[in-house]
Amino acid sequence: MVDYKLITYLEQFVSERRRDLFKQVLEQRTRHFTVAIEDIYQSHNASAVVRSCDVFGVQDIHIIENKYTFNTSKQVAKGAQKWLDFEYYRKRNTNNTLKCIENLKNKGYQIVATTPHNDSCYLQDFDVTKKSAFFFGVEKAGLSKDVLLNADVNLKIPMVGFTESLNISVAAAIILQSTTEKLKRSNAKWQLSNLEKDAEYLKWLEKSIKSIKKIKEHFYTKTSI
Repeated sequence: MVDYKLITYLEQFVSERRRDLFKQVLEQRTRHFTVAIEDIYQSHNASAVVRSCDVFGVQDIHIIENKYTFNTSKQVAKGAQKWLDFEYYRKRNTNNTLKCIENLKNKGYQIVATTPHNDSCYLQDFDVTKKSAFFFGVEKAGLSKDVLLNADVNLKIPMVGFTESLNISVAAAIILQSTTEKLKRSNAKWQLSNLEKDAEYLKWLEKSIKSIKKIKEHFYTKTSI
């Protein structure tokens, strides 16, 4: 549940301009698409994907850590990680990839493996009306067999040069730009619900206020009297 009294209280600590920006950005946020990153160990690549998710309005990112720990670079991410929601799959002695796939399928997502394989769907032919989770892996090794075997769709970017693959950060940006643009022209209900917008708005207010812990303690003490 969203505490609307807390929202009203916290709004006084954030400028009107910033509050308006939050609401404007939230109108473009979506959970119709989500992104899953599998074992990306290079912080600049991971951070660039995070930045692309923010730029193109994808609110949730799923981080799979079987071999490597996910790290972001502040210089590359430019603070984008602050405004997104992360779900981590990092349990030891567990196939975290399969856990992520199971979780996303239970939420109604089709699993989309981004891969240059010949049987892949071309980006321009991709059906954006279906709720989709885009999986990205490291450039050389690519996605694991677990993703490829459980994928509902294989997706590739058309390329006409000698190079067979793109850097993960470039591929993610191209795919998200293309699919989100087509999504917003479609009849799919892609926006967050009002409740989801309010929940994110409250999170963003809290992240924008210094000494938020003390301010919230004061609020709850005041309202309990």
